[in-house]
Amino acid sequence: MNSLQFLNNENLSNLSAEKRETQPYDNEGLLDAYSSAVIYASEKVSPSVVNIDVFSRRHPSAPLQKSGSGSGFFFTPDGFILTNSHVVRKAQDMEVSLLDGQSYKARLIGEDPDSDLAVIRIDDLSGAKPAALGVSQNLRVGQLVVAIGSPLGFQTTVTAGVVSALGRSMRSQSGRLIDNVIQTDAALNPGNSGGPLVNSRGEVVGVNTATIQAAQGLCFAIAIDTAKRVASQLMQYGKVRRSFIGIGGQNIDLPRNAQRYFNHPSDKAVLIVGIESGGPAEKAGLKERDILVELDGHTVETMDDLHRLLNHEKVGVECQLSILRRSEKLTLKVTPVESIQRALPYK
Repeated sequence: MNSLQFLNNENLSNLSAEKRETQPYDNEGLLDAYSSAVIYASEKVSPSVVNIDVFSRRHPSAPLQKSGSGSGFFFTPDGFILTNSHVVRKAQDMEVSLLDGQSYKARLIGEDPDSDLAVIRIDDLSGAKPAALGVSQNLRVGQLVVAIGSPLGFQTTVTAGVVSALGRSMRSQSGRLIDNVIQTDAALNPGNSGGPLVNSRGEVVGVNTATIQAAQGLCFAIAIDTAKRVASQLMQYGKVRRSFIGIGGQNIDLPRNAQRYFNHPSDKAVLIVGIESGGPAEKAGLKERDILVELDGHTVETMDDLHRLLNHEKVGVECQLSILRRSEKLTLKVTPVESIQRALPYK
């Protein structure tokens, strides 16, 4: 069984309810249910969690220096590790420390700044203990979750809390919006990034990624359902394939009279303020000051809506754009191309 099959294998990911383990840890009745749940989850997942030290050079002739650290976790038995893109981005060398104290060199398989996820691998490791991957869409607000990572270098630190909210959106460092983000009050600190957020069954339901520095108890994790899709593409292609039409846009409020005149269901749209020379949009006949309102029949209210619609399935596929140009509503045909990202497919 190869790594991609393992990632998508329902049995090994413990997605089947009848195959999930029970929680036997009660310390002869001395622990309350909450403590038992946290202990069970942390003991089950901690062997899968790693600390990642990142090294880089300030200039080509300088020696490697430690430039950052974070967390990650094994999700296959042959050394593949899921973490955050911002943890490993621009790393020239990586050292991964396991729970037993052993350290290994790791290499980058692929990263996706748009979702802040990355996959790295320890090539010389066999028999890694992968964490079970859960299903984040089954989470409920108020549910117990446990965060495990290496904040400030303190390896395998466990914090617990609840799911504070679901369906949040968060801006990645690349500027794209990450959807379906989990908000939790399980304490996260610098170094927790890339570590797992775990439910009481010891299944990973999120990848810890961010805190709001000026607040307490506002922490966020990327949903594991998103991470599975991204990790699969990173392992195959070294990147996440997305489509691109070559426009710069500005979110605008559509005037009420225009909304009525064109019988458009929304009062928001995207004003095209820039067009890439030679790109798909220019070839399709789009012009600056056109107002984009639909893509393939889907209403486009913001640039984030357009980014969501321009996924890998649209690469090379002819699409229909609905635009408003002066007093006309026009339909133009455009064929998106693949957005250029760094490609590092593993061999």
